Amino acid sequence: MTDPSDASFGFRTVGLTEKQDLVDDVFHRVARRYDVMNDVMSAGLHRVWKDAMVSRLAPPRNGRRPYKVVDVAGGTGDIAFRIVDRSDGHATVTVADINASMLAVGRERAEAKGVRGVTFIEANAEALPFEDGEFDAYTIAFGIRNVPRIDQALKEAYRVLRPGGRFLCLEFSAVEAPVVDRLYDLYSFNLIPLMGKVVAKDEDSYRYLVESIRRFPNQERFKAMIEDAGFSRVTYTNLTMGVACLHVGVKI
Repeated sequence: MTDPSDASFGFRTVGLTEKQDLVDDVFHRVARRYDVMNDVMSAGLHRVWKDAMVSRLAPPRNGRRPYKVVDVAGGTGDIAFRIVDRSDGHATVTVADINASMLAVGRERAEAKGVRGVTFIEANAEALPFEDGEFDAYTIAFGIRNVPRIDQALKEAYRVLRPGGRFLCLEFSAVEAPVVDRLYDLYSFNLIPLMGKVVAKDEDSYRYLVESIRRFPNQERFKAMIEDAGFSRVTYTNLTMGVACLHVGVKI
């Protein structure tokens, strides 16, 4: 029986507190090379997937009040900047990330780009410092698998959304196509850690990130977890044969 006080850190079983510390250490180390490595690892596909997520969100370009989004685990600002741009500046985005190093990169990028309407705060996805029903949308891209208690993070997502608000989660998932899944495994376990060693000077962190993908629930299991948190109309869309998956739910 699984101990509820345990969590997975890649293929290792660790305590919940230990996992958070280990994950923090990973992202402190890779923060400065995080976006470069995303381009290298995915051959730029992560940009297409993130654009698909923001297109699905379709933030309004006008209205009587700002469209408020919380982007969790989005420290470097990739999703937030896209949302503000897509909304012609009508949306405001609060980037909530537990890792100060990732947030520092995001703030620097926002200043360099002259982006307005984005606020960066250090916050835990399992205990967000926001009021009930504060946001119109909650987004999280490639971050939820690093949360020690995913079920608690989903409950927090539900809590901070207003009725009618939407939850959008972009995450690596299970490749279901025969042959392709085996090729993907070979690429992931052999080349990605090597890329991490060469580009980010950190092989171990990228080995963890690959292992964390394999430990994450598949599409149907994660859909059930989102529904268990209270969301309705939960759907998912596989991207690039399931390498990534976009999950969407609505708070009714």
